[in-house]
Amino acid sequence: MQTNYYFLRQLSKALEEKLVGMVMAECFSQEKDELLIGFCTDGNQWRKSRDFYIKAVLHPDFACLTFPDDFRRAGRNSVDLFKDLINLKVTGIKQFLNERAFSLQFENNFTLLFKMYGNRSNIILFQENEVLDLFHNKLVIDNNVDLSTLDRPIDQSFEAFQAAEGDFRKLFPTFGKIAPALGNHPDWQALQEVLSQLEKPTYFIKVVNYQPVLSLLQEGGEILRTFQDPIAASNDFYYAYTRLNVFDKEKGTVLKVLEKRRVRTQTYIDKCYQQLSGLETGIKHEEIANIIMANLHAIPERTEVIELYDFYRDNQLKVRLKPDYSPQKNAESYYRKAKNEKIEIQKLMENIEIKEADLAEIDQHKNAIEAIETLKEFRKYLKVNQLEQSEKQVVTVQDLFKYYQFEGFEILVGRNAKNNDLLTQRYARKEDLWLHARDVSGSHVVIRKQAGKSFPVSVVEKAAALAAYYSKRKNDTLCPVIVTPKKYIRKTRDLLEGQVIVDKEEVILIEPNA
Repeated sequence: MQTNYYFLRQLSKALEEKLVGMVMAECFSQEKDELLIGFCTDGNQWRKSRDFYIKAVLHPDFACLTFPDDFRRAGRNSVDLFKDLINLKVTGIKQFLNERAFSLQFENNFTLLFKMYGNRSNIILFQENEVLDLFHNKLVIDNNVDLSTLDRPIDQSFEAFQAAEGDFRKLFPTFGKIAPALGNHPDWQALQEVLSQLEKPTYFIKVVNYQPVLSLLQEGGEILRTFQDPIAASNDFYYAYTRLNVFDKEKGTVLKVLEKRRVRTQTYIDKCYQQLSGLETGIKHEEIANIIMANLHAIPERTEVIELYDFYRDNQLKVRLKPDYSPQKNAESYYRKAKNEKIEIQKLMENIEIKEADLAEIDQHKNAIEAIETLKEFRKYLKVNQLEQSEKQVVTVQDLFKYYQFEGFEILVGRNAKNNDLLTQRYARKEDLWLHARDVSGSHVVIRKQAGKSFPVSVVEKAAALAAYYSKRKNDTLCPVIVTPKKYIRKTRDLLEGQVIVDKEEVILIEPNA
């Protein structure tokens, strides 16, 4: 929250009262990713102590502004920065609208921009609208920042709220971590109440998962201290953060990772239940097959779609048929799908059971870790339960590609040209089935091979429909799709990202569908 727009808006107001009329007496860095700026009244530059300090802490994993009462510069290992501003007077402070950035404006049309974008935070020196220097030179894209375009006017009226169908994030993208406290669909009155708190906030220093948090809202977390002054709140938050001991930091980090795993697991379970609900409440393939068999005499040859009497529901049902199949063979196809449908339901139930066990284990670990009171015991627990790697990001195929499960088979879909190469060249095995819409650009699709099993026709059709849907033929009635084992796909160095050579192929026509 220390880099949230609503906090920075209050902080920049407080800084304006302190700094306008003062001159910059010194600006230097003696610690990596930290900048110290000293201000004083004009004529007092000769004094070693300054009237006001800004310390910008811009680490990749933590960004914060703090305002120490005093600061002694080291005799060595410090470097002067933004020398053009030395002895220049601060003429104003500008908070950019709906943006996590504010600027100090100096004489001679100089501007020092504080861009508080989390791990991309930076301090940028301008003259007029030209970038002269960066604190973090590695963020080369900041050379293109245009001061005149930083303001983001957004219509935040009740009419705009209604037009957005209650999606408050479109009107208030600046809420950031405030948003979860509002729920998914807050009404207009709830939004106005939160905004009124943000206009004249109280600042709360809290502890959430053993980490200090600066918040503008009272709800959530254990409140340690409250402030009315944003400068004092920012100082206290920074000191609370730096006072954290090793044990609290490690404990907080592991709990955060476990919470992410928990959310990811719960999302997977919810999706499985959604698929299961669709399979159980929809019209069953076995029922469609029985309806076809009961109406064999009424189905003309080479019919693609026909309305038949549905004796299960006592109304007409539109049934899609394969024109090359006889009515009886179409019924057999639906009976086969019904068998696969039962397998898919069984697989989904098994997956839910496994993931719910994982969820219970995660909750057990969280409860146990929260109760641990010593670093030695904590590290022993991590080692015994093999949780030491939980801090590392585990990348799975679900993270890298669009992921589908159908009748027990895994289907992977590339997201873009580069991602297609990753899927085909690194993750697909030679016996996997590879699919792609013919003669147009689109996603690579891979069906994972299962040992001892052939690819069911229904699974191939599902993957082909995905390949057609994620291609330039998405809106066609029928799309030709290449189907071939991955071993017949190769790539030469002269080919662009996503391009491959297919040595052997079979083509099927399918309706695009996700």
